[in-house]
Amino acid sequence: MKAQIFNIHDVVLLMTVAECFLLAIFQAVLPVTNRLASILLSCFLLCVAVGSACILVLWNGDVHIHPVFDRHFLPYFLVTALILKGPALYLYVASLTRESFHLQPRHLWHLTPVAAAMLWLAIFRIDSLDLSFRSIDATDFSRSLVDCVWHVVKALPFIYGIAAVLLTKKYQSQLKDQYSDFSTTEPGWLKVLTIGFLVSWSLSGIAHIIAQTASPDVSDSFGIADNYVTFILINALFTYSLVYAHKLLTTKHEPIKDKHDEKLTDSAIEKVQQGMEIQKLYLKHNLNIEEFSKRIDLPVKEVSAVINKHYGTNFFEFMNTYRVEEAKRLLSDEKHADMTVLDVLLQSGFNSKSAFHRFFNRLVGVSPTEFRKNGAPDAALKKAANE
Repeated sequence: MKAQIFNIHDVVLLMTVAECFLLAIFQAVLPVTNRLASILLSCFLLCVAVGSACILVLWNGDVHIHPVFDRHFLPYFLVTALILKGPALYLYVASLTRESFHLQPRHLWHLTPVAAAMLWLAIFRIDSLDLSFRSIDATDFSRSLVDCVWHVVKALPFIYGIAAVLLTKKYQSQLKDQYSDFSTTEPGWLKVLTIGFLVSWSLSGIAHIIAQTASPDVSDSFGIADNYVTFILINALFTYSLVYAHKLLTTKHEPIKDKHDEKLTDSAIEKVQQGMEIQKLYLKHNLNIEEFSKRIDLPVKEVSAVINKHYGTNFFEFMNTYRVEEAKRLLSDEKHADMTVLDVLLQSGFNSKSAFHRFFNRLVGVSPTEFRKNGAPDAALKKAANE
């Protein structure tokens, strides 16, 4: 009977490699509106595929490509793939969330760690035996050189994972500053995915740390868990790219504020007030801060300053507060008793039932149905008094 070459954990790596290559090809030929995001996603998938394949060859003695490649060239492919997967994910998130995002010469600095690692491998002639700590000629110095390589390839993805999570958090904040109504589903799932990859790369880092200080078996357990989590996340990321990514709203780059931005004029405050109270612009569906600024003839940065500093809120909250007041008026007016709650939310400027109910409950204290049933503008207070 032939000896078993692959165990179940190796099979997961093989499936990850195969699926990433196929998905990268599929992503490349798929007609999309955001071509740069598609290219960056394909790059990320290829990094994961190459990294997983090299890890399989490095640690499984029964898997070979070519003796020369396995011994001398594999470290370069492995290190490059492991380092680049972090920037690829971060730039993919940036291309999805930022308006008119494109790669610029300044983005080349993301390649600096790769170049440094290549020089390190070449100068100290680190091969696969060194990288897997199987070299019989290894000294304490040579092991420390190899440890440096592993420190870098484990730390950098973790750092980029944190940066990607922070980028999604900033994106959600900018949505509230620039849009009066948006779906939370797409940004929410994007944040979940970035957190997922951060967890995955944390597991990989923990496995590396444990390998230096504790039992190899414990380290292997964390490494194996990382492989399974990666396989799940790759499928989730590709599904997200097909179903949700194209629905994301993009945000504009926030200009650097100077000292003049801090001074609010009475004229600017009055224009914003007139836009809300006279023009009733909050009734317009899908209103963003650019459209609002055009309607009141005031620069976006001044509109933002008035809302942030004079009213102490963001554009999203500002608009929806007025919409809730309009909904209260309609619900308490007997002339509109035949209107359904859906009619009310649409006529108030809301697009989403969930957003309407969430804001109404938070600002009024009761649901729209309860508010109408109580039949008074201060339904929440009336209800509390009765209790």
